[in-house]
Formats: sequence, structure tokens, C-alpha cells
Amino acid sequence: MSKQALIIIDIQNEYFENGGLPLINPVEASINARKVLSHFRENDLPIAHIQHLSANPEAMPIFVEGTKGAEIHKNVKPLDGEKVFKKYYPNSFRDTGLLDYLQENDVTEVVITGMMTHMCVDATTRAAFDFGFNVTVIGDTCASRDLEINGITVKADDVHHAILAALDFFSADVKNTKDYLLA
Repeated sequence: MSKQALIIIDIQNEYFENGGLPLINPVEASINARKVLSHFRENDLPIAHIQHLSANPEAMPIFVEGTKGAEIHKNVKPLDGEKVFKKYYPNSFRDTGLLDYLQENDVTEVVITGMMTHMCVDATTRAAFDFGFNVTVIGDTCASRDLEINGITVKADDVHHAILAALDFFSADVKNTKDYLLA
């Protein structure tokens, strides 16, 4: 029998207005993530909050532990007793204990929400698939930003949808909040 766990990746203040690395539509994504979080709380299923922290605050003065920017956003704030994993790399499994937590809870399927679609959501989704989990990504709970390559700007919406399409092609089932909650 399948057992789900929710992974909420890096929905932190740095990604919102006045943060050090604002994304496009983080509020909307966090509100949808809160709906999915409520579903997991109501069904008493495992929840893993992921909090990104700067490995070198002098080189990257954002996500500095103990700052307002590094705090998990109020829309998905962990409750007492919910597991929070601190990470220093895009992959939420790397050096965090997340894999052990999921295995200890007999989890076979992970549901992924969070920020940034093109970085930590992508890396974590691919790792979860490689570890043998069935993976669902809730696309409208994720957010990205404009990126630039070779002088060309790729708009956040295009970045976001390209990553989700690539994940849906092989590593995950990508859904929206409404469809996931109705299933």
C-alpha cells in the first residue's frame, strides 16, 4: 500500500517581495502549498519542511541562518512537531536526513511543493525518483524567476513550465493543486 509524504522545499522569505532573491508569483504558490499542507495535516501524513541556508554567508549574503529572509514563510510555517530539515545544496536529500525520515515512515510516494522550480524542486524531484519514490509535483505550488543565458533572458513562466514539462516527461507526475486535492 502506498504511503505519501509532503516535501515543502524552501518556501522562505528571501523569495518574496523585499527578499534577497524574489521570484515571480511566490505568494500564489505559497497559498496553494498551504492548501496541500492542510490536506496532509488533516490526514496525519508525514510532512518534511526544507529550509535552505547559505553554506558561505560571506560569499552569498542571503539565506543566512537566523535572519528574517531565511525563515520559512508564514503561509507554510511548520507546526510544533513537524520535521524541518536544513539544507545547503539544491538537492533536499543531500546531507539532510530526509531519506532516513521517509524510510522510517514507510513512505513510498512523495508530493513536492516549493521554490525554486528550476533549482531545488528540480534537483529534489530527480533525486526522489532515483531513490525509488513515486513522485508527484504540484506545479502551481512552485515558483521560479527570469534566467539569463548567453545574453538571452528566459522569462520565469517559460522556465517554470519547461522544468515541469521535463519532470513530467520521466521523473514525476505533475499536477495542479485543485486536481491533486480532488483525487
